[in-house]
Amino acid sequence: MTGNIKIVRTDAELECPNMDRALRKKGELVLLPDGVSEDELVVAIRDADLLLMCYQPVTARVIEEAKRLKGIVKYGVGIDAIDIEAAKARNIPVVNVPEYAEETVAEGAFALMIAMAKKLRPLQKAMDANGWVWPANEWLATDLSGKTLGLVGMGRIGQSMARMAGKGFNMRVLAYSPHTSADNLLERGAEKREDLHEMLGECDFVSIHAVLNSETHHLIDASCFEAMKPGAYLINSARGAIVDEMSLVEALQSGRIAGASLDVYSSEPLALSGHPMSPLFKMDNVILTPHLTFFTAEAMQRLEEDTLARCDEILQGKPVLVKSADPRLRAQTHNVVFND
Repeated sequence: MTGNIKIVRTDAELECPNMDRALRKKGELVLLPDGVSEDELVVAIRDADLLLMCYQPVTARVIEEAKRLKGIVKYGVGIDAIDIEAAKARNIPVVNVPEYAEETVAEGAFALMIAMAKKLRPLQKAMDANGWVWPANEWLATDLSGKTLGLVGMGRIGQSMARMAGKGFNMRVLAYSPHTSADNLLERGAEKREDLHEMLGECDFVSIHAVLNSETHHLIDASCFEAMKPGAYLINSARGAIVDEMSLVEALQSGRIAGASLDVYSSEPLALSGHPMSPLFKMDNVILTPHLTFFTAEAMQRLEEDTLARCDEILQGKPVLVKSADPRLRAQTHNVVFND
């Protein structure tokens, strides 16, 4: 599987040494950095057989120009950056890797929730500055036990989060997941709520685990922040655009909500200044991490192994295994097989 095969991997800042080594054995590997222009991607992919992407937008024009392209592999979960309809029109299968980090991201989201509840960011800053602090009211933290956690979305990661919160920390867990039955949610440790605003008014913590699509874009908007308890916290480790981020900044600046922990943003990377979210860096009740809740040694090994399996299927002309339940991927009919 060498010779004339050309493989393009975007977002090279996400280091995948084992995967890159294996891909080079299959043919020529071209690595592109984060944020290349559409024109640059078009040039690189024009004679490519396979495209691997993580964050890079893959537009209809890119797909149309790639005359030899046999498949697109998202080495990750979210597929909102890919024009799947354009790929379907050319019978180019699109596949993601949905199972590599369910526990990992849930652990990351839980860590962000604990860090907020225990005021770890301002405590660490005070310790770094002074060497010690005494138990003054400004350091008074909150328990998780007995509190209510609301989950927006109950896919694999949301289910892991529900289990950790309910069984591990004795929290009451609610879920807003319109396409999941109440019985199904109850089996997974969460009480169903049909109305998002109603659920938000009951919650001490709200954690987002939905996929980004036309239904969920800016799902958490200004009206949602108005519906939340004044002392509630928001955690987002899913996709930045699920939240109306400007409304979030306003809710934090006004004290409408108690705090937020964020790992994802509509526009990445962040910047200390000049970015719409830059004001959050100065807030002690906000924790910002650089879209890395997925990034553990174990998860990366699973990601690389699963990605390579999908690449082999594509390059060998075999039906590509689609493990995701996302209807956008399930609507494909050409050279795919599903794990039902």
